[in-house]
Amino acid sequence: MTFRERLYDRARRARKRIVLPEGSDPRVRAAAARLEQLGLGQVQLLEAPAPSSLLPQCIRLLRARHQERFPSDAAATAALEHPLTFGACLVGLGLADVMVGGATFPSGDTIRAALWAVGPAPGITTVSGAFYLVKDDTVLTFTDCAVVPEPTAEQLADAAVAAARDRRGIVGDEPVVAFLSYSTKGSAAGPRVARVRQALDILAARRPPPDFVFDGELQADAALVADVAERKAPGSRAAGRANVLVFPDLDSGNIGYKLVQRLGGWEAIGPILQGLARPVADLSRGATGDDIVDTAAVAVLQTSQS
Repeated sequence: MTFRERLYDRARRARKRIVLPEGSDPRVRAAAARLEQLGLGQVQLLEAPAPSSLLPQCIRLLRARHQERFPSDAAATAALEHPLTFGACLVGLGLADVMVGGATFPSGDTIRAALWAVGPAPGITTVSGAFYLVKDDTVLTFTDCAVVPEPTAEQLADAAVAAARDRRGIVGDEPVVAFLSYSTKGSAAGPRVARVRQALDILAARRPPPDFVFDGELQADAALVADVAERKAPGSRAAGRANVLVFPDLDSGNIGYKLVQRLGGWEAIGPILQGLARPVADLSRGATGDDIVDTAAVAVLQTSQS
């Protein structure tokens, strides 16, 4: 069974409610039909303004969560004219399990709606993004490739925690996290290396501590290749067998996944928003109907970690 087949099978058994707020887009309508056909969830397709019967609940949610931003019902009502905000509110209210949006809007709109209506997961202050790179039976998690341009050490630690939590639900194996750098275990020095080391210290000091293996700083070959790891990072619990790669900045993460995808022939699934209290998925505006189906299946499996 391929990774996609396993993904679909587990999503099918989860039986979750999926809201697609951009129902006027033909790709979204095709994806909705495909999701229903495959039995991947109960789909709610929004093709018109928010139903008036649900507006009072959505207004109360936004105002309760962000009184300073929504000081009046009118301000909240105006925000709810955006379909992504309304769709995210359905998730925030528990009327849907996941939202998949962004086929016709920029990522900033999806993230903003998610933060307004759902917010970050407990213990995490930063929303980040991941791609799942798939080739044959191998699946690697790359983070952050989509959201935070210059992450602080705290944000790198948050991305690692969120990616590890999600990987258990999405891939079904144990996360082994490597914090990537141009340095391996002190082979080089500089502010960027120091930031990665600080992220490890933050992660090690968290209470409760992470329940996954992690290490750094590691160059990519030391993180992934066992014989290189033996030479460069002997004794490391993560080196040579990492399946979650935490990139030091958005440049390296975005460039890295695209090189692996385009030159290495790996399939890239994502971006997947991570670190939210409940799943809200972001789509590329170039997404195909199949991309939307894959993203929805991943988001469904994020519910087990939220």
